Amino acid sequence: MLFDRGIKLVPLSVVAEAMDLVGHAASETLARAPGAVTVLWTLLYAVPPTSLVGAILAAVYLGGTIASHVRIGSPHVLLGVYLGLIVWGGLWLRDARLRQLLPFNTSTK
Repeated sequence: MLFDRGIKLVPLSVVAEAMDLVGHAASETLARAPGAVTVLWTLLYAVPPTSLVGAILAAVYLGGTIASHVRIGSPHVLLGVYLGLIVWGGLWLRDARLRQLLPFNTSTK
């Protein structure tokens, strides 16, 4: 995610061209918006009291990337799914409240 946000915040023509390929307007200024959103949800995710909000924003952001890839017929559709699973899996591992809400071990002794 650091690489993704870094190349979007720096005005690179490659990012604008990739956005044009996906069907968004080719603008270096517009390319900074997804970078800023990525910075926001990454920071929220990294701070424990706001990590749930960060994970929700990450899911929304990654859902948009999945929709964009489906729309253009890209073979990289599942990348957003994998990243979402990593984000929520990491949150599940570090937050006991989430483990209580979504227990995988339901056996009772």
